Amino acid sequence: MSLNILMVYPEMPNSFWSMQHTLKIIGKSTWYPPLGLATVAAMLPGAWSKRLLDLNVESLNDSDIEWADIVFLSAMNVQEQSVLDIVKRCNPLGVKIVAGGSLFTIEHERFSGIDHFVLNEAEITLPRFLEDFKNGEPQRIYTDDGYSDINTAPMPVWDLVDLKKYQYGIVQYSRGCPFHCDFCDVPLLYGNRPRTKTPKQIISELDVFISHSTVPTILFADDNLIGNKKILKDELLPALIKWRKEKVPIFSFSTQVSINIVDDPELMELMLEAGFRHLFIGLETTEEEALTSAGKLQNTRRDMLDGISRLHQIGFIVVGGFIVGFDTDTPETFKRQTDFIQESGILMSTVNMLKAPPGTPLYERMKHENRLVLGFSFAESQTNILPLKTGKMMPEQFRKMIQQVYSPESGVARTKKFLTEFKHLPDVVTDVPGLNLLEYLPVLFRAIYYIGVKYSGRNHFWRLIIWTIKNRLRLLDWAFVNMILVYQLHHLQQDYLDSTDN
Repeated sequence: MSLNILMVYPEMPNSFWSMQHTLKIIGKSTWYPPLGLATVAAMLPGAWSKRLLDLNVESLNDSDIEWADIVFLSAMNVQEQSVLDIVKRCNPLGVKIVAGGSLFTIEHERFSGIDHFVLNEAEITLPRFLEDFKNGEPQRIYTDDGYSDINTAPMPVWDLVDLKKYQYGIVQYSRGCPFHCDFCDVPLLYGNRPRTKTPKQIISELDVFISHSTVPTILFADDNLIGNKKILKDELLPALIKWRKEKVPIFSFSTQVSINIVDDPELMELMLEAGFRHLFIGLETTEEEALTSAGKLQNTRRDMLDGISRLHQIGFIVVGGFIVGFDTDTPETFKRQTDFIQESGILMSTVNMLKAPPGTPLYERMKHENRLVLGFSFAESQTNILPLKTGKMMPEQFRKMIQQVYSPESGVARTKKFLTEFKHLPDVVTDVPGLNLLEYLPVLFRAIYYIGVKYSGRNHFWRLIIWTIKNRLRLLDWAFVNMILVYQLHHLQQDYLDSTDN
């Protein structure tokens, strides 16, 4: 039986991570392609005709829906509004909808208009749905409490998307995280025992990006890449180092790790040699009491500023996640957080209100204490937690923090701190040659035009460029990159301030 399958990846909201102004300058449509749907596509019957539509890249037309016999959706919680819009358009046209992903795994009961939910990990539940569908007896809900052997995950079908429209390529090496942070839903979704693919699987996936793409960075979309340090050090990193020497790919790697990476010098050196450069780290807060109560013990009893400085000095670029709104926070907490961010030299510092994702220990505690706010969004500046006694000061203090951290003055100051510390790693050492100059020229010209000419804060641009020429000439390219991000942060700041003024 041949069917037409339309796989739709919902639109991401306008938030820190969408960063539309940066995308305009670098000339890409969005950041990374939909790995989940591309992997699911490989698990569907070969006789089915498949199309993958990423709404962050192109629009959904009625003709697309009318072509399909079934629409497959996969979504995270931040994509809920786009999901609702898609369902609203599909239902009148009579097209069946099959949905999966973290949004539905935790809260499928909230979504009407969806015919079948294939929840938890697709390697387990999707084959059951496909078998029942073939027999004409599909159930509405497929769920399983177990965790898959991700060695069975197939190669994603990247032929379904135009990889050149994306800034990043994407692979996933592991699922799960060994830590127990009470505001995080990763253990609920993927467990505390990290499961890994084989190096052979990962290298096969990376080879696709060598053949079909010119992306400068590959995102390892792991919950915590160093969750199983022994396997990482013994298996994947040596294999990547050997592969890089043979293939010399143009891209470096980006991933998410925990701050305890600084406790293992051997691991850091291996990751650098393997091509890892950008590290997202959930730093959350400087308040030990808040970290302890949230179960984020890996961040306690350490000098996080020193750890970040060490990472910059050996050649990593840190992106930091920060949270305010813990019960123990005071007005002074916001100032300490702001000062910490400035001293860290982390330009890309995401500042979020604490949220309790459904199903997490924090959610259950807030529910027990009657402190949940219904109908909230996962926007950075919103929370679903009713604060305690200091609640009235939260919006004002958060606004002040955003106003300062995302300002161009603060961004340039953090960039100078970063450029002062950052160790430039010559290409001959790292085997990360990057794109050639001609491919970067359009980005350079757009950056100069939008930021150096049209931007109201263009004086910050030129002062940073001149400072870098005088002090860190070899890092001039990084000054341009960071100034693009300063420009983006300023727009995010203005958008937030405008929204709170209305």
